[in-house]
Amino acid sequence: MRLSLKHQSVIRQAAHELVGDEARVLLFGSRTDDAQRGGDVDVLVQSPRLLPGRLELELRLGARLERALGGRKVDVLLVDPSTPLQPVHRIALSQGVPL
Repeated sequence: MRLSLKHQSVIRQAAHELVGDEARVLLFGSRTDDAQRGGDVDVLVQSPRLLPGRLELELRLGARLERALGGRKVDVLLVDPSTPLQPVHRIALSQGVPL
């Protein structure tokens, strides 16, 4: 995994503060492959409860993480029980690495 322990902690903490302690946080995409270089940070946050205003919350979390990670590009997917799963969600859920 190409993400420092500090950055992993920052991501986990922000997700739990905005979504709730029960949220599952997964890193997926190129940052999970030590052989690759560069790339943005792809994060999927899964909540077991419905999240009113899920899209707004997803955007807030992404902006917060980009600031906290020094401007590094962060893509956030926020999934709750009402989210229609797209192929990108399925890939993230099956291949993501828990933070």
